[in-house]
Amino acid sequence: MRGSRRRRDASDVDAFGFDGDGSRRSVVTFLAGLVPPAVARRAVTVSVATDRDVYERDDPVEITVEFANRLPVPVELPTPRQRRWGWSVDGELEASDERRYTRERPASFGFRGGERKRVSVTWNGRFERVRSGDRRESVLPEPGDHEIRAFVATRENRARPGDSTTITIR
Repeated sequence: MRGSRRRRDASDVDAFGFDGDGSRRSVVTFLAGLVPPAVARRAVTVSVATDRDVYERDDPVEITVEFANRLPVPVELPTPRQRRWGWSVDGELEASDERRYTRERPASFGFRGGERKRVSVTWNGRFERVRSGDRRESVLPEPGDHEIRAFVATRENRARPGDSTTITIR
């Protein structure tokens, strides 16, 4: 229950950033802050896989993404917006040219030491297109090879942890 948790305030934290009660969570948070973002970006790996290699046009594609912290200590990956990770098909975020709105506030993608996170999404096998006004169109991809990429949403001009796989659409 969320309501039963005690709220923390500044008096709960000592000069070194540790909780007054010496709890482990604050030590973990403190250690994560010691790992520079450049090291954290190299420590987190991303792998992406699909349920098959070949699909018929209009078949849904099951995408599984796994993020892993290779370090035995916690890490935090800063992200410039609230989006922490994403996936794309042929370079189009979530297989759509529709504008995505995410809060401008920075966020972070945190991992405990050695932690793995797994996420599954289903691409419906179509590209979503925004046409004039509010009109939208769902377009079948051309037959051939298509790249599916998953990534941590760090700043684009920096090394961005990610992985890609190729599927064939007949």
